[in-house]
Amino acid sequence: MFLFISTGEVVFLLFAVLMLFGTDKLPEIARMAAKTIKMVRNASNDLKAEITKAADADPTLKEAKESVKEIKDSIDDTVGRMK
Repeated sequence: MFLFISTGEVVFLLFAVLMLFGTDKLPEIARMAAKTIKMVRNASNDLKAEITKAADADPTLKEAKESVKEIKDSIDDTVGRMK
């Protein structure tokens, strides 16, 4: 089940695309779809990298991460002693 579409519906859609565009246009459409998907993936990866870069540059966030790490370590030590 891909995107909440059953196998029969996928086959029907592929058949409809084949009938609408024909066999000569099908490879061109597939290439265009692949290019579009690749562009969207690259854009989302770039956006993720920019957000991560901006978050790492923020000194307040670094301090918060260090504080959380210290608290986590102290909790782990306390739990380890209890066992």
